[in-house]
Amino acid sequence: MTSSTPTLERPAQSPARRSLPGPDGLVWTVLRLHRTALWVWTAYVAITVGLLLWLWGPGANAAQKAFDTFGYAGAQDNAFQGSAPIVLVGGSFDSLFYEPSTLIGIASCAIAVFAAGPLIARELELGTAQLAWTQSVSPARWLAAKLAVPAVLVTVGTGLIVVLYRLVWNAHNHLLVAGIGPRSFSFSIGPATVATALFGLAVGVLAALVLRRTLPALVAAGLVQFLAGAMRGNNWPFQHSPFSRLQPELPVYSKAITSSGAKVSDPGCYLSQKCLDRHDITGFTRTYLHSPDYWPRQLTETGILLALTALAVVGAFLVLRRYQPRTRRPKNTHEPKKETAA
Repeated sequence: MTSSTPTLERPAQSPARRSLPGPDGLVWTVLRLHRTALWVWTAYVAITVGLLLWLWGPGANAAQKAFDTFGYAGAQDNAFQGSAPIVLVGGSFDSLFYEPSTLIGIASCAIAVFAAGPLIARELELGTAQLAWTQSVSPARWLAAKLAVPAVLVTVGTGLIVVLYRLVWNAHNHLLVAGIGPRSFSFSIGPATVATALFGLAVGVLAALVLRRTLPALVAAGLVQFLAGAMRGNNWPFQHSPFSRLQPELPVYSKAITSSGAKVSDPGCYLSQKCLDRHDITGFTRTYLHSPDYWPRQLTETGILLALTALAVVGAFLVLRRYQPRTRRPKNTHEPKKETAA
């Protein structure tokens, strides 16, 4: 008689799911918690980039046509005819060209306000930060994620805008009316623009940790960032000559082109086609020359702002130490008592 042992059936194992690569838990929490601000930032970058692409392409057609016909006088006439845009609609190329710069200034203040309020101070007031610290997240790691995630987004977005803005400037600066506008733009848009945005982020975080209240932190961070932005664009002390507070305009290379291709001085015909025909003028060329002190000033300003940003970040971590609970070493009651010699 043979006995058969029952075979135990192993439960079918479900195939292992492959998880897509993505941010870790803390980074994902920051993105999830502040997804509204993330969408607002994405919309700002998209709108600004779209406006710059339009200025780089069809937005400059009317001004370019006027310049090709009458030279700088035509560009001036085009600028003065549409010098009052309403909410980025209408207006001349000259007036719309500076709108992205205005948006950059507003965005840098908004970054500081956001960092001071929703990013840090509100969580301290509501106690969500303290709740996270009681879990597996240390205060230092929590603050590092709060700083790193927005810093990456700010650097990528602002850097993209700055690069595209410089391309538009290089392609169409001959269509801008001379004055303080081109010079201020030339010295204010560059790597220091990205450093200014990062400075606003660090200042907002520091203000929130020091003041621990949303409204005071908002006001303090916004004010500091506004003053930092107001100092930019040819207003830093090292951007002025020691002999004069007034800076000359950017040098311009401007010539008229005859039918034979020769470059001659502009005859000054203004908007008279008959005068241009009499001088055999068929085209014009004009461009702002690169200032030799642009990069020294940009790099100096960038270095100052990054140094201040680093100091603000270090200060934020030092202030954060007072939030960390102090652990006391328990007394060991099992230690044998020392016998005293008689």
